[in-house]
Amino acid sequence: MPLLILIADDDAGIRLAVKDYLELSGYSVITAGNGLEALNLLESYHPHLLISDIKMPKKDGYELVSQVRQRPEFRLLPVIFLTERNNTQERIKGYQVGCDVYLPKPFEMEELKAVIRNLLERLQMIQAEWRYQEKELTPQSASLNETVATLLKVLDLTQREQQVLIFITEGLSNVDIGHQLHLSPRTVEKYVSSLLRKTATSNRAELVRFSLEHHLVL
Repeated sequence: MPLLILIADDDAGIRLAVKDYLELSGYSVITAGNGLEALNLLESYHPHLLISDIKMPKKDGYELVSQVRQRPEFRLLPVIFLTERNNTQERIKGYQVGCDVYLPKPFEMEELKAVIRNLLERLQMIQAEWRYQEKELTPQSASLNETVATLLKVLDLTQREQQVLIFITEGLSNVDIGHQLHLSPRTVEKYVSSLLRKTATSNRAELVRFSLEHHLVL
């Protein structure tokens, strides 16, 4: 069954063009003209990936993604912002509310397709790891616990970094993690950067996969 993608954009031309291209690439696609409609479709269809503009009526992209990330069932949903807003502060805000990739308009369809494929492949790997853990690693053996303890010692993760890591694997954005730990998003970003450096991963998706593969979170 084809993977389902939701496109939220108030520009009908872009919605149609991206929809046609992705359907020709083998995906199923549903579309929304504003953030409120997109949220309703998310709840009804539970798509595998969301592509959203930022400037939309009724509910903009920031509000949409922020609300999506507050729901446990959508915390790992891959999100791409496709927008004309391309200054540094807008991109920072986009990542803080929980987007995975920020693509400015105009964009190349082939690049969008490559980003989608990469995000969906990572999501499937993460989901496979979760299923493996649920099937094989409950309860964890003493041997596994010793291995994990050794790895934590080698990585030299602080208690705060371990707390941030747990929230990252749950799909929380930097803003949400900051609320949980009473930290600013900028401070959370520093912990995230430290975790990426210590685990030799390049982004949050790889960090989640590393954590699951090495059983750093339960």
